[in-house]
Amino acid sequence: METLTLRPAETDAGARVDAWLASRVEGLTRSAAQRLLEEGRVLREGKPLAKNYRLAGGEELEVSLPDPEPIEAAPQDIPLDVVYEDGDVIVVNKPKGLVVHPAPGHPDGTLVNALLHHCGGSLSGVGGALRPGVVHRIDRDTSGLIIAAKSDFAHQALAAQLQDHSLARTYECLALGRFREDSGTVDAPIGRCPADRKKMAVLPSGRPAVTHWEVLERFSARPGPGGLQGGTCAHLRCRLETGRTHQIRVHLSHIGHPILGDTVYGAKKPVPGLRGQCLHAAGLRFVHPRTGEAVELSCPLPEEFRAQLRELAGRS
Repeated sequence: METLTLRPAETDAGARVDAWLASRVEGLTRSAAQRLLEEGRVLREGKPLAKNYRLAGGEELEVSLPDPEPIEAAPQDIPLDVVYEDGDVIVVNKPKGLVVHPAPGHPDGTLVNALLHHCGGSLSGVGGALRPGVVHRIDRDTSGLIIAAKSDFAHQALAAQLQDHSLARTYECLALGRFREDSGTVDAPIGRCPADRKKMAVLPSGRPAVTHWEVLERFSARPGPGGLQGGTCAHLRCRLETGRTHQIRVHLSHIGHPILGDTVYGAKKPVPGLRGQCLHAAGLRFVHPRTGEAVELSCPLPEEFRAQLRELAGRS
């Protein structure tokens, strides 16, 4: 059993403790946080807290995490493009089409299955039986860098960096429409779409979400069928300040610039030669949980992204 000592900020005052724990401890769902509270595993000054306790801000909480559940996802020999690995963390360049963890409809053949085989079962258990080691996720049809933890110690340290933004993620994408500014920020809360539970949306009741973007190159042409908004397109770099589900896709669609190929969030048609959205997690920066040194990694754009850039350059 592992015990965490957490101290909510003054700005967290008024938040429900179960919701706060779910946002603070990566991989811990709100229902799992409620179970911890029901079992008396969350203490303030030695006394168990109720599920509906609201934070005062600044108090010290002790959270006792149970021993990891037995890993239920099975190891599978799936090739991995390993960008960085040591005894604490592993970073891989995930290809498009690879689901991160088992879920309904995807019981195996996932990145987690591949990591279990590659790491010999040495992954943190904080994420539970089906998400061992998973610190953050990227969509199935988004390629690029994703980090996993090999121990609970590393997992908790990296999860804390997600909260304080010292774990930085940079993406590149092709977005439709004419960008008049060279850079900008989308600060708009994101929540589950009430009309379609499989989608996310900008909602007043959503969780805070901030995306910074900058234009790397503008194109006067659009790439084949599926283009939108006057036949223009731009190559963007996006930096996440928060990490909501589908955040970049939702935010760019919200400002009228859906990602090329993203038919879920506004692109009209799929693009020949492109599977899903043209979005790539190109950069990752974090503080190593054991050494305290900065680690900065990058990976090249996938071929189908580069092919779209060549086509755009040739038609502009």
